[in-house]
Amino acid sequence: MAPRNAPTGRSRRLAAEVRRMREQAGISIQSAAALLGADRTMISNIEAGRTGLSEERLRQIACHYGCSDQTLIDALASMAASRRAKHWWDEYRGKLPDGYLDVSEIEHYATRIMTAQTVHLPGLFQTEEHARAIFDLAVPQLPRLEVELRVAHRMSRQAVLGGERPTPYTGIIHEAALRLEFGGRDVARRQLEHLADSSEQDHVTLLVIPFSAGAFHGAGQSILYAEGPVRQLDTVQLDTSFGAQFLDAPTPLANYRSLLDLMVRSALPHDESRALIRSIAREL
Repeated sequence: MAPRNAPTGRSRRLAAEVRRMREQAGISIQSAAALLGADRTMISNIEAGRTGLSEERLRQIACHYGCSDQTLIDALASMAASRRAKHWWDEYRGKLPDGYLDVSEIEHYATRIMTAQTVHLPGLFQTEEHARAIFDLAVPQLPRLEVELRVAHRMSRQAVLGGERPTPYTGIIHEAALRLEFGGRDVARRQLEHLADSSEQDHVTLLVIPFSAGAFHGAGQSILYAEGPVRQLDTVQLDTSFGAQFLDAPTPLANYRSLLDLMVRSALPHDESRALIRSIAREL
């Protein structure tokens, strides 16, 4: 198990769960090294994601740490087994910020996706011209090639909502995001029509928080909540001024589940939300 450079978000998450498993067992790094017949450096590398784990090694570690949650162990073993898989986003490695690739990876492996936006529309439903208009507003201005790379990457992400087994999706959008005319009126109208059409799919639920709802929980936030095969492996991704931030500790996950539930309560039902989207599109 040679040390690896630039671990992916998924490998870092696996490493974090292995560390969490050790800490919950009350085992020190030194004791873990003795149990596994390794040295402290190897344990540190494993827990930092610098050293890859095989499925067999993961199960051995879980056994030594006394983990009895077989469902979690199986899920972690699956993560270890897929560590060398190649995916479409690998072609963007070194061309786009790592956060873009990590979001792609999270969405690809999610069993269900939930997002909440108050200014932007969900990236998984943006049209090319809408996405391009957003990236054209970056400060400092992005080179044309980088804009097109980001647009192409965003379009490729949308594959998780297609195919024979699309990922179930729920999106919460504030009315303000629907009325911002990125790219001009024609682009905005086509974007809203695409959004409304997409909400007709059985696996897609779009909920709009109208202006009439007044103040609401989570105002100003942009949230991606990706469910894993077990609840412990859920992930929250937040958009910040400094790039993507990822949260996976139990308390933040529980807090964001509660926040999203509160946001849903402020939103219109699915059918009424679609009707509002189409109504705003007709106004343009």
